[in-house]
Amino acid sequence: MNTDIRIENDFSGKYPSDITGCFIPSTNIEVIRQFERGRFAYALFDFDGTISLIREGWQSVMSGLMLEVLSDTPAGKDEPKLDIYIHRLIAETTGKQTIYQMIALSEEVKKRGGEPLEPADYKAEYLRRLLEKISERRESLRCGAARPEDYLVPGAKDFLLRLKHRGLSLYLASGTDQEYVEEESALLAVSTIFEGNIFGARDDYKSFSKALVIQQILTGSGIDGRRLLGFGDGFVEIDNTKSAGGIAIGAATNEKDPAFPDEGKRRRLLAVGADIIIPNFSCHSTLCGYLMGECNEAV
Repeated sequence: MNTDIRIENDFSGKYPSDITGCFIPSTNIEVIRQFERGRFAYALFDFDGTISLIREGWQSVMSGLMLEVLSDTPAGKDEPKLDIYIHRLIAETTGKQTIYQMIALSEEVKKRGGEPLEPADYKAEYLRRLLEKISERRESLRCGAARPEDYLVPGAKDFLLRLKHRGLSLYLASGTDQEYVEEESALLAVSTIFEGNIFGARDDYKSFSKALVIQQILTGSGIDGRRLLGFGDGFVEIDNTKSAGGIAIGAATNEKDPAFPDEGKRRRLLAVGADIIIPNFSCHSTLCGYLMGECNEAV
C-alpha cells in the first residue's frame, strides 16, 4: 500500500463483507461493531452520494465514456464482459478524485494496445457529458423550481445540524472538483453548516486527498483520531477514517431510490471496515443520539 497520503490508494478489502450487523430497533441503522460513543469532536463527510443526489447517474456517464474508449482499442473491440469489468472498476474507485479514474482509464487503454489521451483530457470530456446530464437539476435548484430536499439524501441536512448543535466541527471532502462542491453544496443549502471547511479536487491533484484533510484536522486540533467520525458511500473516506483511528459510517445509498440500500456499496463499505451501515439519514435523531452516547438502544 502507498504510504504517501497525497496519493489515493486502490480499493483493498481488509474486513469480511458477508457479515450482518445488529439493527437498532425500529431503524435502518445497522451496527457492525461496538465502539466507545459520546467522545466525538469532528466529522468528515463525503458529498456526492452521501449528502447530495445532484449527480445521481454519474456512474452511467463514466461507464459510457469508458466503454466507448476501450471498445475502440485493438484488444477491446471484441472483449467479452467489458461492461462488467468497467462497472467494477468504477465501483472500486468511488470516492477517489475523478482524475484517478481517468488515470485508470488511460492505463486500461494501454493494456489493450491503444494510444491513450492524457487523463486530464478524458476528465474534461467526462465532465462535459456529466454537466450536460445534470444541468437541468442545477438550474432548477438555482431558480427555485426545485427544493434542496429534492436532491438531498433523506435526512442529511437534519443530521448535519444535529451534529453541529452538539458542538462537532464538520468537514466536507469530495473527489469532485472544489468549485462544483462549493457551488452544489450552496444550491442544497448546506454549505454554511461547514463554516468554510469544504474541500474538493484540484488541478494539482496531489495537493488534495481526503487523508490529507483528516491529517490537517487531527494535527491542527491535537486530538486523538478516535474522536473523529467519517461518513461516506465510497471506500476512500471509510478507509482513511479507519486508518486514522476514527469511527466510520458507511452510507450505502441507492442514489436512484435512497429509501433502500445499495447492496453492492454495502459490501464494499463492509470490506474496508465500516462500523455502521445506513442507507440514508432518515433516522437522524436516533443515529445522532447513538453516536453521542445519548441513548442506549439495545443492538
